[in-house]
Amino acid sequence: MNERHYPHWPPHVPKHLTLPEANIFYNAEVSAARYPNKPFIIFYDTPVTFAAFKDEAERIAGFLQQECHVKAGDRVLLYMQNSPQWIIAYYGILRANAVVVPVNPMNMSGELAHYVEDSGATTIIAPQCLFANVAPLIGTGPGRGIEHAIVATYSDYVKGPSSIPVPELVAAPRKTFDMPGVTPWREVLEKHLAPGPLTTGPDDLCVMPYTSGTTGKPKGCMHTHRSVMSTLLGGCVWFSAPSDGVYLSVLPLFHVTGMQGGMNSAVFSGATIVILPRWDREAAALCMQKYRVSAWQSITAMMVDFLSNPKLDEYDLSSLTGARGGGAAMPEAIARKLKSLTGLDYVEGYGMSETIAGTHINPPHRPKPQCLGIPVFDVDSRVIDPVTLQELPQGETGEIIVSAPQVMQGYWRNPKATEEAFIQLDGKRFLRTGDLGHIDEDGYFFMTDRLKRMINASGYKVWPAEVEALMYRHPAIHEVCVIGVKDAKRGETVKALVVLAAAHAGAISEQEIVDWAHEQMASYKAPRIVEFVTSLPKSGSGKILWRKLQEEDAARTAAASQSEGGAP
Repeated sequence: MNERHYPHWPPHVPKHLTLPEANIFYNAEVSAARYPNKPFIIFYDTPVTFAAFKDEAERIAGFLQQECHVKAGDRVLLYMQNSPQWIIAYYGILRANAVVVPVNPMNMSGELAHYVEDSGATTIIAPQCLFANVAPLIGTGPGRGIEHAIVATYSDYVKGPSSIPVPELVAAPRKTFDMPGVTPWREVLEKHLAPGPLTTGPDDLCVMPYTSGTTGKPKGCMHTHRSVMSTLLGGCVWFSAPSDGVYLSVLPLFHVTGMQGGMNSAVFSGATIVILPRWDREAAALCMQKYRVSAWQSITAMMVDFLSNPKLDEYDLSSLTGARGGGAAMPEAIARKLKSLTGLDYVEGYGMSETIAGTHINPPHRPKPQCLGIPVFDVDSRVIDPVTLQELPQGETGEIIVSAPQVMQGYWRNPKATEEAFIQLDGKRFLRTGDLGHIDEDGYFFMTDRLKRMINASGYKVWPAEVEALMYRHPAIHEVCVIGVKDAKRGETVKALVVLAAAHAGAISEQEIVDWAHEQMASYKAPRIVEFVTSLPKSGSGKILWRKLQEEDAARTAAASQSEGGAP
């Protein structure tokens, strides 16, 4: 780590982190021994203690080994919404000395087939509501490969009436599935099968999250127990996480930010987590009030929705001592609204699937808005010219690269992609993030945009993330996504797809937004086109799918041009 990042290091936080030389499951053993009767998970008013969590994870592990024939190093697919079963299954897979392959529950059968084929997994743990997507993949033959499926029912973990409204997804009663190799979760637990010895160590594979697939088919990021330990422990130390903390875990657990900040860190520290399977701003506020939530990790889209709740002042949010997250820069206007409501700064961080969450985090005592933060423990991060690969001086925009304990080993069964993802510099192996950014005079990193998202308008470089942040200042804008579209004169021009706030629907025109934008920013970056839409497509982790919008717009333009050309 470069010393230029030291001046604003959090007080009383060491600059080096000594990582435990242990399997991640050991963290569950320690917390279960320390706090056996303390609630670890709260799910619609039903608690799961640390002792029960560890016990059930071991039963899952025993079944995986004895009935599913899962061996050390085998991959097991975990395909469900946030729930107690997701967490128990994750640790059960690790206790079986196997590797967790978390899958976005929004994936359909055809998408799921890629994970089965690429990972080589023959066992899957899934909920009954998604079983229709799993069933076609069970058996042998083309497009199949799953031999064993454990099917969970969310309502098994809702033991009584709940003060938090229970969605239909969770309340659904248990179903039966009469297929070879398919076993209900409850039956697995009732078998009480004990696992063999825990043999995997810090350098064995632990979890394999897949990239979002925006540049091709999703690729598995190989993470060891050591790399996973790095960011889960780092988060605890950076934010001084106490064992009596209460986390609201609403970010998807299949995504590395939710996995590490909303689950694995809590297992290590002995904190309690309150789980919601899907984002619901009313349920989130109720949980914060009832369970005295102290920390909430979110993304921009969640925070925008949460703060736009007209009934928000009816809830007691006074227990909240930390609000943090990443994924996309938090618009300044939204951060100011959070500060006004709670007195809290939104502490942003930066990471990737390839780094199993954060490599950069803002110092909690001195965060900067719309900033990635500073490189955390033992992280060497630099900015280079993406073409020459030469390091750039402070202030210049280039590609962010990272060398750190949390960086993946590489992409699963994809040596070519692995080779392209890394460079050697000063004798170190650096990951190329594909993100453009710069370092300011205080050593803080700022993202300009994705490497390939830049818009070239008449030779001027336009960074969509910057334009979006500016547009959020307009009170009528609820959500916005900026894309580049073809233009006969400018080559490319700037287009904004806008979701209006409900109170402003029908009261403002697209042209008024265009005019306002030209008053707020340089003319070359101000959107020339604004289109009102009812919603924006998002990934399972809540990120707006800007590339999908850009491709759809290009396809419509091409079709219209072809139609005009063929007209008589």
